[in-house]
Amino acid sequence: MIVPVRCFTCGKVLADKYYEFKKRVEAGEDPGKVLDDLGVERYCCRRTLLSHVELIDQVMVYKVY
Repeated sequence: MIVPVRCFTCGKVLADKYYEFKKRVEAGEDPGKVLDDLGVERYCCRRTLLSHVELIDQVMVYKVY
């Protein structure tokens, strides 16, 4: 839902890489190459960034006051 701050498996910080990853992939670059350039080598960290889906805009509709 929100940006993954850390890898769920190993605990490595990923939040500083997420927006750069997202911007470059949306521009048409290969996700694997972008992750290599950002220094994300562990497969658990790569999985966390590749599989993240932003749902916060859809959840905000149900905000309780």
